[in-house]
Amino acid sequence: MSYDHIILPSGVAGSIDEVDAYLAGQEGKPESGAIAEIAAELNERNSELPTDDVFLSVEAVGGPSGDTLYVPSPYDAIGFVRTLLFDLATPRGYAVYDPQLSWLIDPAGHIPIAVTHGGAGEFPYLTEELAHRWVAGLADPNPYLIVERGEQRYIQTYRDPAGPYTLEYRDGSADQHFGTTLADPAQVARIIWAWANGEPDAGAEVSWTRVEF
Repeated sequence: MSYDHIILPSGVAGSIDEVDAYLAGQEGKPESGAIAEIAAELNERNSELPTDDVFLSVEAVGGPSGDTLYVPSPYDAIGFVRTLLFDLATPRGYAVYDPQLSWLIDPAGHIPIAVTHGGAGEFPYLTEELAHRWVAGLADPNPYLIVERGEQRYIQTYRDPAGPYTLEYRDGSADQHFGTTLADPAQVARIIWAWANGEPDAGAEVSWTRVEF
């Protein structure tokens, strides 16, 4: 059984229905130049590996699907493949769609920043839309999100099973580590997005308490 990712141009869809419609409209069309380049890179890297270590669950990707690319992989290669797709797709202006999670990860308006999603792994950028979607969707067994700007500089949230969010940020050292508890996921997402943008007053509307270790 494979785990699928699909590459499509940034900005062509804003909802899952629009993604599905775009993908259907690309079926049978000759692959674009950029897609051909990405497919060739994936196929070459995969072919260089021993059989037990390949990251594609098909012999090769690519073909008549227009400006889209379907990339199936074994489950144990999900993280590797996702990272590789971001490396190849983002500079070319392509989004990554995860049909299993119904996530469209579009780089439009993104901030290059390290993001760790407890339920889905690591991502190389954040957008305002992703901040809101990911925070609101946090759920067991790993309901946390971490956004890191550098060594000991991060903001993170954990969603309690009962509902509230613990939100913390650290600005370089233990004496600059503060936390608060909020009930509104939209407010949590707004603060995380403001912090990721480097806004000096991010979270100024809430009361913070120093976290003691």
